[in-house]
Amino acid sequence: MRELTVLYDAGCPLCRRFKDWLAAQHPAPDGYGGVVRLRFVAAGSANARALYPALDHEATLRDVTVVADDGSVYVGDRAWIVCLWATGEHRHTAVRLASPAMRPVAKAMVQAAAGLRRLTGGDYADECDGRCDREG
Repeated sequence: MRELTVLYDAGCPLCRRFKDWLAAQHPAPDGYGGVVRLRFVAAGSANARALYPALDHEATLRDVTVVADDGSVYVGDRAWIVCLWATGEHRHTAVRLASPAMRPVAKAMVQAAAGLRRLTGGDYADECDGRCDREG
């Protein structure tokens, strides 16, 4: 894998922050004498639709999606893990999170980020739009 395209929600402050953080990381070796290059494309944009016409572009706005240069598509926790894998400093963490024992941790981290995204972006997971009674 020599290049990953990260489709991120450009309208989401948390997503933009993650993109900026990821872009600032030192890239990891690609196994071919180079480094893993990261390209960032706004999810749902005309550019994203032109590059990847077969993707569900509405879904890419809900979950971070990464497309590898070999055509592999990673979504949700798998996308976060492959993004970490592409960085020199965090590759070891990505390998650990990809293991069966740690995948639940990766999924929980992505769910926590999704919760923060809803809090900062105004989306409500249950369509209540702030009008539903809280349980508990």
